[in-house]
Amino acid sequence: MRTGTAVVTGAGMVTAAGIGVDETWKAVREGRSLTGVPDRPADVPERHCLPVAPFGKDVLPGRGTAHLDPFIRYALVAVDQALAESGHDPRSWDGRRVGVVVGCGLGGAGTMAAAQGRLLDGGAAAVSPYVHPRSLINMAAGTVAIRHGITGPSHTVVAACASGAVAIGVARDLLRTGACDTVVACGTDAGVVPVVAAGFAAMGALSDADALDASRPFAADRSGFVLSEGAAAVVLEREEDARRRDAPRLGSVLGHGCTTDAHHPVQPHPDGAGAEAAVREALADARLDARDVDHVNAHGTSTPYNDRVEGRLINRVFPHRPPVTANKGVLGHSLGAAGAVEAVLTLRSLGAGVVPPTAHTRSVDPELSGLDLVTGRERAADLRYAVSTSLGFGGANCALVLGT
Repeated sequence: MRTGTAVVTGAGMVTAAGIGVDETWKAVREGRSLTGVPDRPADVPERHCLPVAPFGKDVLPGRGTAHLDPFIRYALVAVDQALAESGHDPRSWDGRRVGVVVGCGLGGAGTMAAAQGRLLDGGAAAVSPYVHPRSLINMAAGTVAIRHGITGPSHTVVAACASGAVAIGVARDLLRTGACDTVVACGTDAGVVPVVAAGFAAMGALSDADALDASRPFAADRSGFVLSEGAAAVVLEREEDARRRDAPRLGSVLGHGCTTDAHHPVQPHPDGAGAEAAVREALADARLDARDVDHVNAHGTSTPYNDRVEGRLINRVFPHRPPVTANKGVLGHSLGAAGAVEAVLTLRSLGAGVVPPTAHTRSVDPELSGLDLVTGRERAADLRYAVSTSLGFGGANCALVLGT
């Protein structure tokens, strides 16, 4: 087994805020309400959603890429950016020593919904032979591997809204075991699809506020999440390998913990036991004490029940009250992409010494007194270690410990 710190040498992102990490980081730091893109999928009235704005070959070149499902397109864009920043040239690397891990919750939901419509309208002959290559949940990882000549391990992690975070943890483990020298980790989802939005609305999970400030994590008046989409990717290497290449160092992945609630299909355990266990496992993996943590980037979906459970466990695990933020106030909930998006933004916080505000939250839930939620404007802080939490349906929990 090979050990050593796993460092992030490149990162990429596409969200409703724009293309590239810089665009999203700027929007999150400003606590900006996102406008300028269509905000509702068809047939889901009175529900604010945040899709990624359309983009073309100037952003994603390559034959056939325009026809892929968005969840694959988003992953390709994020990975392209991450590799470019890392300084790797896939044309010259040993692909056998490179792995790819993609976290995704839905796969090609839009492709399957459209195919079902064609089937109903025109029968089996109307269905494209490309339906499955464009929709199977492992095709983001497969397409990334094909595009960049990655012939080492290829894994697809499906852990609902924790998928992107788990992908980064699995990637770190591939380095630690010596299975790979470089691993590309990505979280992606394209869930702004009518049937997906309608399903979340039917179960009462979406915010009932049709407004730009509908996502209000930990707020006293929160009413549900805002559905969004996107992808984020990182390139992970052992520290000594990155140093040898004189590669950028964006931060490090020091530990991760994954647990399952075994409690309810969609609700977290009421006392947050599973999520707390994931945080404590991640800290133990990083060989840190809870009091070493300078910042928490919370899952913070803006749903009444989940935020209360998570807020209480943060107060319980971190009695020294580190500053907390929740990026979903700006970005909405990008499902399987969220954990990776928030991990990259947490690394930006560590590098800049800044905790962004939790957008749209004006009054914190009084039942979460003591939670040092950053609101209004960003806060400068001395940051060395941070925890990013991700929770998902099926009781999936993941925590990442990230460092400078």
